Amino acid sequence: RFYTYYITMLDVIGRCADCERKVIVLDRPNPNGMYVDGPILDMKYKSGVGALPIPVVHGLTMGEIAKMAVGEGWCKACELEVVCCRNYTHQTRYTLPIAPSPNLRSMQAIYLSPSVCLFEGTVCSLGRGTDYPFEVYGHPNIKDATFSFTPRSVAGAKYPPLLNKECFGVDLRSVPYEDIIANGFNLEYIIDAYKRVGIGEGFFTSFFEKLVGVDYIRTMIIEGRSADEIKAKWQGDVEKFKVLRRKYLLYKE
Repeated sequence: RFYTYYITMLDVIGRCADCERKVIVLDRPNPNGMYVDGPILDMKYKSGVGALPIPVVHGLTMGEIAKMAVGEGWCKACELEVVCCRNYTHQTRYTLPIAPSPNLRSMQAIYLSPSVCLFEGTVCSLGRGTDYPFEVYGHPNIKDATFSFTPRSVAGAKYPPLLNKECFGVDLRSVPYEDIIANGFNLEYIIDAYKRVGIGEGFFTSFFEKLVGVDYIRTMIIEGRSADEIKAKWQGDVEKFKVLRRKYLLYKE
């Protein structure tokens, strides 16, 4: 849900509706399309990193999102055609041939990104300004870690968070792909960092809610709740979304 390409697509659909033009979506696989997880966006937090009432990991392709947004009245309706992918299902493991972002350079980063991206709403670094963005996390206050990294000014991350400061933390580069997928939208990384940085509510920035999309997760982390306890809070909403989602699927689950 953070990724902005679909938000641009929705804007195109709305503008084409205004001038009665047809939209053709040339669909592509979603590399994180094999599961659905995370809280549904509370639309009071609608922003450039979240535009629809969908989970963080929605398990939809661009074509499916377009059909859902039009079908549910979440955007203006125009004539819409989706040119589907061949030989694709939602369980297909798809390796992107081109990095979709300067800071998503590997499949490890792409699989981790739904969970690790939440660090953008905290005082921590997720590795921007290193050779492995979205594959690590850390902060100078974490003193009990054996792994460290120092963000530098590099192409694609000119002014990364904690620039030139040594950060201590966790290296996620060796976590198996299937473990990342099985754990879904995983709050364990954020909870671990929150406890180890040790600055209380100052750990979070105002951007956190725009990313996570609800107001209860920050509160529950501060209260000391576990990742499983917090996940239970959104699980019912996810099951309802999965039922709605099936109406718009173009590919087998």
